[in-house]
Amino acid sequence: MKFKLLAALTLLTPLFFTNPVKAENPLHVKQLLSTGACFQCDLSGANLRGAHLIGADLREANLQNADLTEANLEGADLKGADLEGANLTSAFATNVNFQEANLDEVNFTLAKIYDSNVYGASMSDLNISDAEIYETGIGIGGDDAQLQPWD
Repeated sequence: MKFKLLAALTLLTPLFFTNPVKAENPLHVKQLLSTGACFQCDLSGANLRGAHLIGADLREANLQNADLTEANLEGADLKGADLEGANLTSAFATNVNFQEANLDEVNFTLAKIYDSNVYGASMSDLNISDAEIYETGIGIGGDDAQLQPWD
């Protein structure tokens, strides 16, 4: 009986002393913030709130569930990036390349999205409440939109 109790405590003790696991790779976050480039990086769940990511190279990056609230993404390249579930509330997204990106369930509430490329992007269940969207193929019921890829 004592052996079983001791064995159970030995197995369960590490669960009480573990830190919560962060999904993003901290080295990738540091690389992005210091160089502005993070091709194919794992930034899932990263806190990039208010980050200045002007012209950032985030092609094919994993930004699932990342917090980009109030981030400045002007001129950023997010071609093929996975932003599923990301929070871009009040983000500034002018001239952003979202071509072939996964924008499913992205929160664009109050975002400013001007002249951005969404050609081939997946956009299911977007929240665009009170967003300012100009010259960008995001809208409600836009099945007839003629989107052109950027060169």
